[in-house]
Amino acid sequence: MSDLDLLHFEQLKNEVQTQYLSQHTPSYDNISKWKGIDIIYFQEDLRKIAKGNISEKSFYTYFKNSPVTRLPRIDMLNILSIYAGYVSWYDFKKKHLFANEILKELEDSDENPEAELENHPENAENTLQQTRIIQKQDISAHNQAETTTEKSDLQISNTDNQNIKEKKGTFTTYDTTEQKSTISIVKKYIWLGISAILAVLVGLLVFKEELFSKKFYYSFVDADRNTTINAELQVQILKENESPILYNAKPNEAFVYTTKSKNLTMVVSSPYYKTDTIRRNLETAPEAETIELKPNDYAIMLFYYSKSIKDLKKKRESLNYLISDDALIYQVYDNETYGVETMDKQRYINLVTLPSTSLENLQVIDTRNDKNNKIIMIKFKIATDEKPK
Repeated sequence: MSDLDLLHFEQLKNEVQTQYLSQHTPSYDNISKWKGIDIIYFQEDLRKIAKGNISEKSFYTYFKNSPVTRLPRIDMLNILSIYAGYVSWYDFKKKHLFANEILKELEDSDENPEAELENHPENAENTLQQTRIIQKQDISAHNQAETTTEKSDLQISNTDNQNIKEKKGTFTTYDTTEQKSTISIVKKYIWLGISAILAVLVGLLVFKEELFSKKFYYSFVDADRNTTINAELQVQILKENESPILYNAKPNEAFVYTTKSKNLTMVVSSPYYKTDTIRRNLETAPEAETIELKPNDYAIMLFYYSKSIKDLKKKRESLNYLISDDALIYQVYDNETYGVETMDKQRYINLVTLPSTSLENLQVIDTRNDKNNKIIMIKFKIATDEKPK
């Protein structure tokens, strides 16, 4: 990547901004100041014209900062170039060449060692010859070492000139074969016993959690409908003098908890169900249990009205009734540049009643009600659908 490519990308951003302003009127003319609904409208227009999409995270990364220090992926560059009226990113650069700029269609790639040998057969032959020479040297050195060892072991002895003295006396011999056999058997059994003890100790250390632990299965159902909960639940395990441990219970699946403790305290929560604290004496508790959770009807209705695209007028009236005029509404973003944005009630209603495919990824994170059952707090996010490559 060269500095010229970065300059070309800044040119492309300006043309993308011009193309959008020709048909739309966002909150700001400068694309770097767009956020929220402006970005959603831009994504819709991009999908309509270029048949592609960029995530909100990528928008904040490459359009909020100017100039950028790195280029996006080539697929994003091609989508933006098509949106601006060009065939591809290469076509855009070709029509915006700077002075003395030479545009390459293919990038040079580093050659690996195998490719180097294939391209230069004379080098491959030299390498094989050197390998054979080194192998011959190793064999010669090995044979020489064996010859030296044989010479040192096979000493020439001349017994003709040696004087032999005979020592007379009575010798008593003992058969030690049986003694050696008994000792070797005893040693063998000692080592087998030590090995068995070590194996048992290692097994206890590795599998002690499974040997002394017990599994408990908890299924969660809707208390009003007596049906399994088709939503992810957050389960916090509370232990004395320890920080809570957070687990996620998958939809329509039992939550499995393995423990050696005698007591259990867990807090189950969900945006659509009321938080419940469950305490159990595990010495007498059953291994499998079904727990009822009270639904948060207002949160469920809020989610339904945010997802539905039918009868927008009735939908707006229902949301206006459910949400308090002074409600605090937060939108959480999947990026580090712009983490949370607040909005008023009317802007939130306009957002969720906008017929956009982006709302398919809307997730309600948390809600709160006042004494009059009016929603006074909403926290939500629109998850990105871009997958890294």
